[in-house]
Amino acid sequence: MLPNMRLLALVATALLGVTLAEHTSNWAVLVGTSRFWFNYRHMANVLALYRTVKRLGIPDSQIIMMLPDDMACNPRNSFPGTVYSNSDRAVDLYGDNIEVDYRGYEVTVENFIRLLTDRVGPEMPRSKRLLTDEKSNILVYMTGHGGNEFLKFQDAEEIGAWDLADAFEQMWEKKRYHEILFMIDTCQANTMFSRLYSPNIIATGSSKLDQSSYSHHADNDVGVAVIDRFTYYILEFLESQVKDINSKKTIGDLFDSYDTSKIHSDPGVRYDLFPGGDDAARSRLITDFFGNIQNVEVDRTGDAKLDEELLVLSKTIALLHKKADEQEAAEAAGNNTASMTASVPTEAAKKIRGATALTDDSWWTKKIIGATALVGCAALWGLGSFMEA
Repeated sequence: MLPNMRLLALVATALLGVTLAEHTSNWAVLVGTSRFWFNYRHMANVLALYRTVKRLGIPDSQIIMMLPDDMACNPRNSFPGTVYSNSDRAVDLYGDNIEVDYRGYEVTVENFIRLLTDRVGPEMPRSKRLLTDEKSNILVYMTGHGGNEFLKFQDAEEIGAWDLADAFEQMWEKKRYHEILFMIDTCQANTMFSRLYSPNIIATGSSKLDQSSYSHHADNDVGVAVIDRFTYYILEFLESQVKDINSKKTIGDLFDSYDTSKIHSDPGVRYDLFPGGDDAARSRLITDFFGNIQNVEVDRTGDAKLDEELLVLSKTIALLHKKADEQEAAEAAGNNTASMTASVPTEAAKKIRGATALTDDSWWTKKIIGATALVGCAALWGLGSFMEA
């Protein structure tokens, strides 16, 4: 009985912790959709975001990266085995510690949608699955070539704005996310989130309808542009303003940093799908999506019903602990009583008689009786022999 009481108390405590937590994990889905050497910058965009989310603590086990081409090993690369996002080549984004989950021809529209909705077979390894739940925040970043409500995958197929919207809706219905931050860097990027209709989504893009998204600068030694403007200035903000996981910078601070004179296009933001609208969305911390947050607690003092439920749950936990302690004390007392009873002899216990010493009189009496018996036996033997003769 005692272990059961302890187990109930632990379960109740765990439920209380889950109730208080808004979200318990952060995930990142980073997608490059372009192949060929002249799209080097799109791979650099993805790898630069990958480096940032890892710096802020999200582990590889919670990052899904899709790269359709391997620019690091391209024969045109003047610096084999490396990818840079800046012409000074200070940081090798490819490095030694990188995990690409989908590469080459695995990067397709079908695989991307299956990843989001978890419509995969049992043979799919965990490293290629988005193992999120209703307490997970997800950063979805996409970059490539696009147009009005579409994004090309490897110049072979396209994903439409409605395809993306329906995939996010399936995720919501299947309780696969708590909140999503969707970011896209492509031409006419803002049209890609125009059809979203699922709740708890913040979206931002690099350019509005009929606008291009431009590269930032080229590396003459590499021979191509190495990063896009929109992604470059997002990274500049994250690297300079968000130093570690304890940063208090918000999504609103990031969006306010957009400068159209530097980006050369009109970035867009969408808040209307988020509960509480602009203010609630803008107040979200950068690290709520870019950092490795575990068990975030949110103040909900205004929710009287929740407070009442938490109070009842707390009392239940205290009562279970009290009953468990009483049960333990009662069992300990019972064991002590039984031990004392076993160690004290009862009055009805039968006494063991000791040996009695022989006196001289009794010794001679026994000797005479023994001798008489021997004489009698001898007489009987002699009489028997006489009669037989």
